[in-house]
Amino acid sequence: MVEYIYLKPGEQMPEMADEDAWLVVEASDDDRFFGSGYGFKASGEGVFYASLPKSDLSLESALDAAKQWAAKYQVPRIWVQATPD
Repeated sequence: MVEYIYLKPGEQMPEMADEDAWLVVEASDDDRFFGSGYGFKASGEGVFYASLPKSDLSLESALDAAKQWAAKYQVPRIWVQATPD
């Protein structure tokens, strides 16, 4: 199960070590939500995440896409910045 951690306005996701999986969904000034992250395939190979335009349209769709990716690539939590900085 993936955990959501909601950040306060202006708060940033903590720095992560190179061997840590991470994923963040961030609000933009144009009412979209962009996701990026890093996880691991079952083989241990690293893989990057960048959200697709179709999932950027709402927080709900961004979190749905991020959650699916996180479950597949061993990411335990998603950091969420629901308001733009």
